[in-house]
Amino acid sequence: MKISAQEEYGLRCLVQLAALADGEALTLPQIAEREGISTANAGKLMWTLNNAGFVKSARGAKGGYSLDRPAKEIYLSEVIRVLDKDEIGGHCDSYTGVEDSCVHTGDCGIRAVIVGLHEIVENALSNISLAQLVGTEKKVDERFHKIQGLQGTVELS
Repeated sequence: MKISAQEEYGLRCLVQLAALADGEALTLPQIAEREGISTANAGKLMWTLNNAGFVKSARGAKGGYSLDRPAKEIYLSEVIRVLDKDEIGGHCDSYTGVEDSCVHTGDCGIRAVIVGLHEIVENALSNISLAQLVGTEKKVDERFHKIQGLQGTVELS
């Protein structure tokens, strides 16, 4: 699975907000500076995250962005779905061969594997909340390895 820059920075912006104390907020320039992205890019991400109900914004001297619900209730799978422009089921739509469409559209042994891998990733991301990503890399790594069900084997027969 490849995480796009938009997905990564969107998650990073949310983690910044998840680390705030209750009642605190970050302005768009603060978010952009903390993540090393342009204010315009941060604005686009925050607009998307706001429309999806992950963040809220407040105007005024003490305004800025904050999470719209607790970090422990926001799961990576739902954030990735909002930020991801590709549809899992539409992987055949990106066909780049010389024909008008993929010659395996009706019967493809690879499709089942691709869809299965996407389901495994989706299930894993459904078990990780924003709250679990707050902290140092070492702490997050320790938390991540304690999550049950993220490790397994794929059996092909």
